Amino acid sequence: MIVKDITKSLEDLAPLAYAEDFDNVGLLVGDDQQEVTGVLVSLDTLEVTVDEAIENKCNLIVAFHPIIFDGLKSLTGKSYVERVVIKAIQHNIAIYAIHTALDNCFKGVNDMICEQLNLHQRQVLIPQSKTIKKLTTYVPKKNTQKVLDALFAAGAGNIGNYDHCSFTQEGKGSFLPNNEANPVVGENGKLQIEEENQIHVTLATHVEKQVLSALKASHPYEEVAYEVSSLENTNQHIGIGMVGELKNPMDESDFLAHIKTVFNTGVVRHSNRLGNKIKKVAVLGGSGAFGIQAAIASGADVYITADLKYHDFFKAEAKILLADVGHYESEQYTKNLLHSYLTKKFPNFAIVLSQKNTNPIQYS
Repeated sequence: MIVKDITKSLEDLAPLAYAEDFDNVGLLVGDDQQEVTGVLVSLDTLEVTVDEAIENKCNLIVAFHPIIFDGLKSLTGKSYVERVVIKAIQHNIAIYAIHTALDNCFKGVNDMICEQLNLHQRQVLIPQSKTIKKLTTYVPKKNTQKVLDALFAAGAGNIGNYDHCSFTQEGKGSFLPNNEANPVVGENGKLQIEEENQIHVTLATHVEKQVLSALKASHPYEEVAYEVSSLENTNQHIGIGMVGELKNPMDESDFLAHIKTVFNTGVVRHSNRLGNKIKKVAVLGGSGAFGIQAAIASGADVYITADLKYHDFFKAEAKILLADVGHYESEQYTKNLLHSYLTKKFPNFAIVLSQKNTNPIQYS
């Protein structure tokens, strides 16, 4: 087992292509060809996390938050970030961060929050744009099914709960091979008219490279004509935040007490109570002030997130109950999600769940 085997599996769950542009995800420290002795799964990577990895004979840390975010210009140990990186390198420990790739994953951070709250009918709160593409290509009739099968096997043609989706239209293609060409059909220097099918398939952004490789490998022509375009269609399975419903409505006060228990926090900062029953719940783990308007537009009764500032609470405008449960608290179950996923993928390998509480905020 090497580092790349673990990280590839993680990227099947949460493709890095969907991480936010500002983020720093992927393998941050170490060699992806290094043999893995064990994996420690943590929310953060601090010095105590590296020590915990050493104690458990783990040489790969899979963390939610990236330890390197703004970039490093030196490694002298003057900051906690530099000390973590130095210690990891000294002990040949690789560090991988998944962060907003998992935030934007349908079965990621926010789904885990919904699971803790037992919410049903879950939907993405803020779908990510430009995540669906369309491939158009032209194939001789007799080769059409072979090419389609290869595209489907590579991940193209999936739309929601459907796969093997495509559209085919008959037509005629023309080409004139020059003397340097090696045409499969036709002759050099002669115009060739060929009965072809125009094929359209949709594909997710993260599989574009493998779909194009499959196209070129399965297509009979020496030169393959194709085009890829981004679609404006909303992708209901990629995006940040989530909305779901409680099985039974709750009074606001009862619900606020409930989420204090669920998130194991002594305090929940919230906007003015509205006197409404809580049925529809919007959630967004981590800093989520940017999602307030989307939560209101979704018709949610409450929006659970973290890091709301003073003026953010005014944005409730008597339309929604805003509840700030704390950054760490909103994301605390993420490491359990990653640990469970990796344990199922690699049942006979040492996947260790960090026991360290890395929350830097204390309450008195």
